Amino acid sequence: MFIRLLFLFTIIPVVEIYVILQVGRQLGVAPTVALIILTGIAGAYLARTQGFEIIARIQRDTAQGQLPAESLLDGALVLAGGLLLLTPGFCTDLIGFVLLIPLSRDSLKRFLRQWLQKQIEHGHINVRRY
Repeated sequence: MFIRLLFLFTIIPVVEIYVILQVGRQLGVAPTVALIILTGIAGAYLARTQGFEIIARIQRDTAQGQLPAESLLDGALVLAGGLLLLTPGFCTDLIGFVLLIPLSRDSLKRFLRQWLQKQIEHGHINVRRY
């Protein structure tokens, strides 16, 4: 767990700063800052529109008496993508956009579904039904 937190709070910001400096060196300060701001705006817009679509699907599924598991996975990935796009940096923006685009999100959902299934089978995650 310590290694993951170390990676999250030190290595990722260092990589982001390096990439921002390299982009700034190539494009200049103003275009680099503008790009960071534009990706934040675009990410917020995409997260908002995707989020509303997912909420509508969850409501539709529950109204039909179905468990909205697929939509909940979508929602978690869109939330993570939106958060990554709101953090300044180009690497996190790239990952955020990947999480917000439905085509790439579908591939990630398949992987996540398989991972969750294995975690449940090995007893790392307990599912209780009431």
